[in-house]
Amino acid sequence: QVQLVESGGGLVQPGGSLRLSCAASGRIVRVGDMSWYRQAPGQHRELIANINPTGRATYADSVKGRFTISRDNAKNTMYLQMNSLKPEDTAVYYCQTWITSRGGSVNAYWGQGIQVTVSS
Repeated sequence: QVQLVESGGGLVQPGGSLRLSCAASGRIVRVGDMSWYRQAPGQHRELIANINPTGRATYADSVKGRFTISRDNAKNTMYLQMNSLKPEDTAVYYCQTWITSRGGSVNAYWGQGIQVTVSS
């Protein structure tokens, strides 16, 4: 079994910063691309950042220049540093990754979701 566990969310004032983490554990052979999504109330889930195993990152225009995605392959962990937060960043944030398990199968896994609220 494989699990993704997120941490680091919470309440922050506009202009503040938060750092999210997503740790993968279990019968893992290889962790592929890792991504962060978010879903605001009444909105579709939105892809905001992606990072491949070599560290190449891409961002949605809505977060470019403010958010930084990174990963530690030795720890099977991904991070999202969020700076200059705005009220419109308020959402539930999800991590997602493709994992090759010891049985050889490749599957997509999702974290449980973590709330980020930007408000004064």
